[in-house]
Amino acid sequence: MSPRWTSSGAPKNAVSDPNDRRRGIVLIAFATLFVLLPLSLTVPWRLVEARAFDYLSTLSPPPRPADGPVVVAIDEPSFAEFGLQWPWPRDLHGRLVSALREAGAKVIGVDVIFAEPSPRSGADAALAASLGPDVVLAGDLTSIETAQAAQTLRVEPLAAFTDRGARSGLASIVLDPDGTLRAVPRFPDSFGAVLLEMRREEATPLPHGALLQTFGPARSYPTVSYYQALAPAEFLPDGYFEGKTVIVGLSMQSAPTTEAGGADAFPTSQTLRTGRLMSGAEIHATVLDNLRAGLFIRTISPETLLSVAALAAALAGITVWRGTGWHTIAAVAGAIVVCAAGSFLLLRFGRVFVPPVTPALAFVAVAAGQGARDYAAERRMRRTITRAFSQYLSPVMVERLASDPSQLQLGGQKRTITVLFSDIRGFTTIAESMKDDPQRLTALINRLLNPLSAAILEAGGTIDKYIGDAIMAFWNAPLDDADHAAHAVGAALGMLKAVDRLNAELAAEAEAAGMTPIHLAIGVGLNTGDCVVGNMGSDIRFNYSVLGDPVNLAARLEGQTKSYGVPILLGEGTARGAAGDFSVIELDRVLVKGKTEAATVSTVVPEADDTARAEHRSFLDDLYAGRPAEAVARLDGLAQRLPALADYYGIMQARLQGK
Repeated sequence: MSPRWTSSGAPKNAVSDPNDRRRGIVLIAFATLFVLLPLSLTVPWRLVEARAFDYLSTLSPPPRPADGPVVVAIDEPSFAEFGLQWPWPRDLHGRLVSALREAGAKVIGVDVIFAEPSPRSGADAALAASLGPDVVLAGDLTSIETAQAAQTLRVEPLAAFTDRGARSGLASIVLDPDGTLRAVPRFPDSFGAVLLEMRREEATPLPHGALLQTFGPARSYPTVSYYQALAPAEFLPDGYFEGKTVIVGLSMQSAPTTEAGGADAFPTSQTLRTGRLMSGAEIHATVLDNLRAGLFIRTISPETLLSVAALAAALAGITVWRGTGWHTIAAVAGAIVVCAAGSFLLLRFGRVFVPPVTPALAFVAVAAGQGARDYAAERRMRRTITRAFSQYLSPVMVERLASDPSQLQLGGQKRTITVLFSDIRGFTTIAESMKDDPQRLTALINRLLNPLSAAILEAGGTIDKYIGDAIMAFWNAPLDDADHAAHAVGAALGMLKAVDRLNAELAAEAEAAGMTPIHLAIGVGLNTGDCVVGNMGSDIRFNYSVLGDPVNLAARLEGQTKSYGVPILLGEGTARGAAGDFSVIELDRVLVKGKTEAATVSTVVPEADDTARAEHRSFLDDLYAGRPAEAVARLDGLAQRLPALADYYGIMQARLQGK
């Protein structure tokens, strides 16, 4: 049964109702949001967005605030210097506190837990004697889980230390489910908050869900070894600790890796880029600067995130409202970039993190969903056309009709076309030698036509038809090709190379079989001019082809290649169009049947240099001026300079001498 057609040429059952399309887009948008809402609340999805925060917050972090803390590292050089095992004697820590105070430190934080009495006599008293209201000692939270209940206990420094005026600050680190530190500790008496309080500076109010802004990889803060801080006058510049907040804690000189792990070292957002852990002391320094300068990152509520996703889905719906195609892919790529860039700019300059993954996915889902619907509708239309016309038209024509059904009408248009004709030379002799083996002859022709056709198609040509051993093709239709003449000449040269390759294969096969090899040669004629191109034929059967005088001349030029001893002959328009890309050599002016003016014919000689071209031009000037003796005198030298035209020069010499 034949399909019904609309006035535009498309089958009615393949045309989508605009209202149905719009309803489908709205439905896809709502379905996307319905899926994204619960998905965005899951732990795996939150971890995906957390990874996005890691990338964006470390892409171009803000500079570390001025006058930030200094870290005194309990590190490898200090262990080597003291020759002691951990834990170190507490009187050593007391000496450090005193040395730092004398060096001008304003506040000293010791990120070490002193919850149990020291077994060393007098060590606790020595440490206590050094403490005062400018020192913060580390406290901790310990969870104890039993079958009956879970308890959280706070571990505090010994009362003997806090009685001397030292404060306790919670040094506990709360990690995300993937084991990474991102959130600013919300304890009101966190280690960093207490240090800031003791500096008599106010902390910026901390909103719910605030994220930690890091300022660089591990060891970004000024860090000195413990043994150096014990004797700052000996190892450090004058005034190094003057007015500073000093944080003492474990901090290995080579930041530990995620694989190796490390004591009092944790993954942060920077770990994603560097693979290195950050020491607890440096984390406390980062927290302090976040609270002091208000550099922490605010997060948005799930409701706000859903609103942003809804906006992205609506924009995607507007993008695909009228149709989908390459612009949809560009819009999707642009939306992903905009979501990522917008999230980064808000984070960097607005200190707000809007996860880019959810709105980007909303845009992609709506655009891809409607794109899939359009693709399915197009496939249904293509199948309808293919079933209806595959028995009557060539596969190429069926494909073109499937892409644009409005072309299903007789008629054509005037276009400037480059036409190519090629034919096998001496085919009659070859066919006669194989008259008793038609299968071998057919196989030989197919072996030649396949690479010749490939050369045409690779150069963007349209194969019109095969006429026995001949091929007709053209350029600049149905698709526009501004360089159609040059592309057609390139195809002709490619065809000659294909023939050479096939001749080499045939020679090898003949030698192996002990037979006389078959040598193939082709002639190619090309011409450019205004033609009528379109569907030619009858209401019963038609073909996409070209008509016009340039077509006839191209066919005649192919036949004249033997008369000029060259494999390629170009008409005037083709020679002019290809001259900028190839070495075009004019051969003669001939009077074509049906024309009153002589037409110039040329060929292509890739190896022709400027000197040879100039001498050839002089030969033509003598030829056209009627000076045969002078023209003949130039031929021997030209044949040596342009061996590719040796046969042509021989033919012209015979013609000029009347032989």
